[in-house]
Formats: sequence, structure tokens, C-alpha cells
Amino acid sequence: MPPSQWIRAQPAPVLIAALFAVLACHPAQSQAVRPETVAAGLENPWGVAFLPEGRFLVTERPGRMRVIAPGAKPSAPLAGVPPVAASGQGGLLDVLADSDFARNRTVYFCYSEPAASGGGNSTALARATLSADDSRLENLKVIFSQKPKVSSNLHFGCRIVESRTGGTVDGKLFLVLGERFSRKEDAQNLDNHHGKIVRINKDGSVPKDNPFVGRAGALPEIWSYGHRNAQGATLAPDGTLWMHEHGPQGGDEINLPKPGANYGWPVITYGENYGGGKIGEGITEKAGMQQPLHYWVPSIAPSGMAFLTSERYGKAWQGNLFVGSLKFGYLDRIELSAPFSGKVVSENKLLTEVGERIRDVKQGPDGLLYVLTDNSNGKLLRLLPGR
Repeated sequence: MPPSQWIRAQPAPVLIAALFAVLACHPAQSQAVRPETVAAGLENPWGVAFLPEGRFLVTERPGRMRVIAPGAKPSAPLAGVPPVAASGQGGLLDVLADSDFARNRTVYFCYSEPAASGGGNSTALARATLSADDSRLENLKVIFSQKPKVSSNLHFGCRIVESRTGGTVDGKLFLVLGERFSRKEDAQNLDNHHGKIVRINKDGSVPKDNPFVGRAGALPEIWSYGHRNAQGATLAPDGTLWMHEHGPQGGDEINLPKPGANYGWPVITYGENYGGGKIGEGITEKAGMQQPLHYWVPSIAPSGMAFLTSERYGKAWQGNLFVGSLKFGYLDRIELSAPFSGKVVSENKLLTEVGERIRDVKQGPDGLLYVLTDNSNGKLLRLLPGR
């Protein structure tokens, strides 16, 4: 049947569904924001957190953390940052200011932690107090360390999310973890932290309601498993955790991790080996393993993830999901079938004119989006509404 006859023969719901599928597979172009440089000269910035009075806390992958004040150059590196294994994809990675920072000045950050002896490294999560003069970290404590340490400079994962229950901050943290590339089979085993999302209390203890507490052979910090390499995570306004993870060659995924659920890597994937060839049995579905909410083929190499809750860019954007692309150098504005939930119905490329790898994206207290670009002269950008 010629395409024109097929179209005339279809009811409206089928045509609408087909249109949404085409839009999702072929992202639209959009330049409806104006990037304004807040700070430049940052070396491979990885994470940004918001401090009072319009200040920012930014990490640089080589192992530095800086405060950026309005109208000023980035500060000197903060003292008190622990040693990091800054090689390959490793280094000083995500950072988060506590929701009660104005009172307690607590920050959390994750990084590739070198072994004390014997070599190897893993992802660690630390808590510290930012000094009153913004010059150093104090009271440093590592509250989680991924086990086991391995000799690898790949797939550290490392995004931190402060969780909420019923709209209220509940004193717990999510940390997304990579499977270290050479240990991909570990993602299916519960006796290690590779390819997992973990959930801990802010003091590093294990919440009693974690899904594997008390299960023999399972580490109690684990929330979900079967992940590859997650570099973006955020909470929807209803408290649901959203994350994305890098696939191999193709098959980057958006997932909504449920407690105790298995997300399939490396048993199921929509990607293939680098250079071609199936992974494992080359299957995309298996009983007992979760399907992604959305996946990308080819891969966009996603990093950073944020929901827009404000109306600063108009109501049409409120509820959209934003994801950075390292591979193609754009910010993906993702429209969903319902605000902050539902299925992906279209994607729209922003910041293509900037032409830089997007490492992080977050909504600021002013309701605007902020983006980090990842290179040796990285920038913190404020996205202003388009003309």
C-alpha cells in the first residue's frame, strides 16, 4: 500500500502515535535559549551545586573544587579535598549542597577514591562542611566506598540525589555507580557495588527499608542493579528517582529505578559491542528484567539530568526533562506525555551553536537552567529565555 493510502486509512489515534514515534526518533532543532557565561576557565568541570546569595560550587575532574560568586572569577581551589584517582574518566565528580545548607553548610561529593595500598580505585561519597569563608572543606568523612576496588579508569558513574518522601526531604541519599567496564558481569551480582544504585542515610548508615537488607549474599546499600554507567540522576517533583546510563555502542537508557529491580545489563541491551557484534545473547528483553523508559540508538553519551519545574521558559517547557549529550554537544529537551512523568514524545536539541560537550545540567533557585561544558576551558552557562 502506498504511504498516502496507508495514512488515509488510519484512525486519528494511530496517526498521532506514529507522529510521536517519528519525533522521538528524530529530535527537532530548537534554539529557544540564550547561553550566558557565568564562569570560564574551568578544567573539565563535572558537577555544580547552588549556594546561597547566588554562589555556585563547582568540581573539576583533576581534583579541584571552586566557589563562584556573582560577577567574580572562580575562587582558588578549596583546601581539604581528598586525593582522587584523576585518570581516564576518574577524578572529582559530582557535588551536592545539603537542602539545609544555609544552617549546616554541609556538602556531599563523589570521586574516584584510590586504594590506601595495593592499587585499584572505586567511587566514594564524602560529606564535609564548607568553611564560613568558602576557602576549605572541614570535618571530612567518607560515608560510602564502592566495593570492591579494581584497577580501572572507566565507568565510575557518580551522581548524587537527595531523596524525598511525600515531598519532604527524608535524610537519605541516592548514589549511582558504574560497573567499571572490565567487570560488567558484576552488575548482575548482589555481592558487590558495581553497576548499582545505592541508597544510604546521610551519616553513611544503611536505611532499614532498603530492599536487600537482611538478604544473605547481598550488600545492604543496594537499591537497584543491572546498570552500566550512570552519569545523570534527578528526582521528579513527586519524589520518583529518574536516571540515565550509558549503553555500549547504542542503547543509552532512561530508567526509573525501583527498589530491588534488575535493569538487565549486560544480559539485555539495545546496544552492541564497540566496533559491532552482539553482547551476550544479543537480546533486548528477559523475564524479571526491567525495560527502559526510553533509549537512544545511536548513543548520545548522556550526562547531567534535570526536570524543569519553573515557568521561566513558558508553560510549554514546564515539566520537560533535560539531558546533556557529551557525544554530540547539545542539551536535549525531552517532552513527556504528562508533566514530570509518562513516556517520551519528542526531543529537541538546544545549544548546538555552543558546540561543546555538556557535562551537567541543573535548575537553579532562580528557576533558570545552568549547564557545565566539559573541556580544558570549560564553562558554567546560565540559559536565558530566547528572544
